[in-house]
Amino acid sequence: MEFLPVFFDIKGKPCVVIGGGDVAARKVAMLLNSGGKVTVVAPELCSTLRQQAESGEICHVQSRFSPAHLNEAIIVIAATDDRAVNKQVSDVANSYRLPVNVVDDPDYCSFIMPSVVDRSPVIVAVSTGGSSPVLARLLRARLETLIPGAYGRLATLADKFRGQVKQHFTESSQRRIFWENILQGPIAEMVFAGREDQASSALSKAIESSTGDAQPRGEVYLVGGGPGNPDLLTFRALRLMQQADVVVYDNLVTPPVLDMTRRDADRIFVGKQRANHAMRQEEINELLVKLAKEGKRVLRLKGGDPFIFGRGGEEIETLSAHQIPFQVVPGITAASGVASYAGIPLTHRDYAQACVFVTGHLKDGSMDLDWDMLARPNQTVVIYMGLLGLPVLCQQLVAHGLTSDTPAAIVQQGTTPSQKVVTGTLGSLPQLAKDAQLKPPTLIIVGKVVSLQGKLAWFTPDQEAEGNFALTRSK
Repeated sequence: MEFLPVFFDIKGKPCVVIGGGDVAARKVAMLLNSGGKVTVVAPELCSTLRQQAESGEICHVQSRFSPAHLNEAIIVIAATDDRAVNKQVSDVANSYRLPVNVVDDPDYCSFIMPSVVDRSPVIVAVSTGGSSPVLARLLRARLETLIPGAYGRLATLADKFRGQVKQHFTESSQRRIFWENILQGPIAEMVFAGREDQASSALSKAIESSTGDAQPRGEVYLVGGGPGNPDLLTFRALRLMQQADVVVYDNLVTPPVLDMTRRDADRIFVGKQRANHAMRQEEINELLVKLAKEGKRVLRLKGGDPFIFGRGGEEIETLSAHQIPFQVVPGITAASGVASYAGIPLTHRDYAQACVFVTGHLKDGSMDLDWDMLARPNQTVVIYMGLLGLPVLCQQLVAHGLTSDTPAAIVQQGTTPSQKVVTGTLGSLPQLAKDAQLKPPTLIIVGKVVSLQGKLAWFTPDQEAEGNFALTRSK
């Protein structure tokens, strides 16, 4: 992040705005709404500020800027139309170690004024770091439609009972689970419907009927994180990712997807790479059981879909045997997500009427596949985890009936800014992949549909953002 998002308490404290125009008036309004004691320094004032000065809402110093004007300030905003003056304000404020904002000039800012969704006491601030205030306003407008005004009343209700809940529940995890149930359940709906008195009574009864010393009930959420792009997560996945106490995640979960989990959740990396397993599958199964029995809500986060080469079935078998409650949330599997972003339809009535998913290596590390089945005409074959065995794969498919000029593609880190697509044929693809220096994770697609890639490719990876999707994990 370029800026640290914070909220200042400026109630009754001196705030200085340099400039007397309409832009300054908008900044003054924000400071006044937050309870600040505002002084405006400017030779002249616009009509709005003049009225506020005459009514005593603000103090007006009719003068050009001088460093002495900042002697008592705790926050400074420069909003003149003279960049040299704005720079001087910034330099003086920085020398005084005062937070300073220069309107529409982030180079001179030590803090940025965000666009605000006000549902007091709930405040949502949106910032682009000064790079595009218009975009921030557009995002704010969208959030305005998603966050009902009643959320402010809901926060007020929660604050009213906060002390009582803290006394009743001794553990912070118990309090968190209690509040999540309240804020997402019938009591919240009462507030949204305008029945605050009824909601208050119901909340009081909910506290009294809860056993404060009860062990929280553990549960495991088996969630598919998709092929890497966080935009492809499901709504249900996001909700569970935000309420889990512990995140147990794989190597193929990209950092942007992992960042969507709750910030204060414990994170445990159990990823597997070829011949390098951070934790054996049996140990992962036992870990999920152990954490759930401790009363934790455990997010088992996997790349792609947990039931497609994700060993999700093995994990829930163990959970079921130990009577651990669990939920399964499907994810977009690599075959559909990566193929879509590469511009390769997996089925097409003129090219392929069937699609087969296989894994490029089995438990013993071999590639002992049903080659006759895979080499049938008019179907698409998608191979997961097949990069190292690509030469053998192509040789065997040709040996069992496909021609060496059958279209084939290999895609690296599909759906992310690091996506690379290499197309060729069964005869040429191994060398092309080697020349491209591809690295896992990759997906191989074989079939006539690959010939459409040049015409249907639509996704242009943003290489500048590539570092945000790096899959390398520290051990």
